[in-house]
Amino acid sequence: MAMAEQETKTAGSVKRVAGPVVTATGLTSRMYDVVYVGDEGLMGEVIEIEGEDTIIQVYEDTAGIQPGEPVRETGNPLTVELGPGLLTSIYDGIQRPLNVLRDAMGDFIDRGVSAPGIDHDKTWDFTPTVSPGDNVSEGEVIGTVPETASIDHKVLVPPGVSGTVEEINEGSFTVDDTVCLLEDGTEISMLQEWPVRQARPYEEKKQPTVPLVTGQRILDGLFPVAKGGTAAIPGPFGSGKTVTQQSLAKWSDADIVVYIGCGERGNEMTEVLKEFPELEDPQTGNPLMDRTVLIANTSNMPVAARESSIYTGITIAEYYRDQGYSVALMADSTSRWAEAMREISSRLEEMPGEEGYPAYLAARLAEFYERAGRVETHHGEEGSITVIGAVSPPGGDFSEPVTQNTLRIVKVFWALDSDLAQRRHFPAINWLDSYSLYEDTLKDWFSENVSEDFTELRASAMDTLQEESELEDIVQLVGSDALPEDQQVTLEVARLYREVFLQQNAFHPVDTYSEPAKTHKLLTAIDRFETLARDALEAGATVEEINRTQAKAALAQSRYEEDFDAAFEDVMDQMEAEFEEIGGA
Repeated sequence: MAMAEQETKTAGSVKRVAGPVVTATGLTSRMYDVVYVGDEGLMGEVIEIEGEDTIIQVYEDTAGIQPGEPVRETGNPLTVELGPGLLTSIYDGIQRPLNVLRDAMGDFIDRGVSAPGIDHDKTWDFTPTVSPGDNVSEGEVIGTVPETASIDHKVLVPPGVSGTVEEINEGSFTVDDTVCLLEDGTEISMLQEWPVRQARPYEEKKQPTVPLVTGQRILDGLFPVAKGGTAAIPGPFGSGKTVTQQSLAKWSDADIVVYIGCGERGNEMTEVLKEFPELEDPQTGNPLMDRTVLIANTSNMPVAARESSIYTGITIAEYYRDQGYSVALMADSTSRWAEAMREISSRLEEMPGEEGYPAYLAARLAEFYERAGRVETHHGEEGSITVIGAVSPPGGDFSEPVTQNTLRIVKVFWALDSDLAQRRHFPAINWLDSYSLYEDTLKDWFSENVSEDFTELRASAMDTLQEESELEDIVQLVGSDALPEDQQVTLEVARLYREVFLQQNAFHPVDTYSEPAKTHKLLTAIDRFETLARDALEAGATVEEINRTQAKAALAQSRYEEDFDAAFEDVMDQMEAEFEEIGGA
């Protein structure tokens, strides 16, 4: 962390210890300043000031800390280091690189130990994009660095800095070296530091009119999210939240992925940490980690660091947004973050709100999600942060406070259903409970880039699935054979939507990703089947004859074909031929 390098001074002492919350006296620190607590120098953050007492949340285990031990001040808030070297890194909640800590002390992190968020000894090849005499202002690009094989890092003028370039150098430099000198004497390096609880500035926020293409048919086809938008994935244990977020991290068309494992079980984070470095980026063919930052804060780590991990992740995301990149931020899960806030709030003896959560739960959630957005940067490019937060309601109860407060903020709701998961229907997203408020703003994009009838096909699919839901009670009482024939056709079409379109195999090399054109063709095929089936019914065909058509099975198989377009054409020809035969009969 940047804080580890800053000077401190002993100014107070410990008065009281209550878990991760320490009360100290004799400090002059301001709210959210970083301090170091005890003889071991445990990092903490000021969260409340009451008269002579300063309340500190400590990011490490406080066992053994006693009243009277010293507290050292830094005079600065919790910050992260921003610059080349963030990508491919794996951090804990306060931007300590876990690989560096492991190399230094083994598998278990000692208390009071820190490390810089970025390697200060590594050199980077810097290529200037401005010349002496040019006027530059905050947020402008002054040069580029090939950070990874996939991403060029754009070195920006720090916020609040402007002037005329007197000297700019090309060559290999560390992040601390001066690469640009302004006429007023200001030195600019490749390293920036930024307080995590403060949003980074931008020029203008824009309407989210471009979708984040996820490659998941149910999301792109029925409930799309916009770049710069917000989405929530609530669901009970075992319903597929983590797998869904990992699929989004791998396949979404974002330039940068920031994945925050906030309070998740250690085995789930272990799976992420093992798999991500081995995954191939489908966009570039390079390792997926080349455009990924991982923040791992498992459930057995201190709750205070869990609370800060969300802010660390969103600040890193804003930094790449300012460079003109689209960033997808996955927070898994915000429920664990809220639980950390609840525990700290109870230690502070604050008045509890609903289910013991602090009264400011909704404000903190809104503060986090509102840092998403599609913006115009200070150098005239467009960047975005799309925030996708998983929610883990106890027992799958969507009426609990974290889920309900999240729903008031986000515009996309992907509701995971344990019943669907038990039936092995994945992604287990309930199409009747889910929604997207971006449909209207994204309609033009889908019409121009996919097909003019995309919106109509989506609406037709949802109407059929809704009608199937309304018929379920009757079917359970008297069976589907007792329904009128046109409603029996509705059930068969709905089955095709569920089994062919909505189901998607995340572990199949072909079906794991469905591009928008493929998603549209599957909708087209099912819609055409419904039209032909109803025409055949009017011409005198029976439901049994319609259900015996083989094109349905061929359509389901076509999803797994590498040459999908050819398979799709064959299926459509087969479908037309079969229904022509039924009509002729």
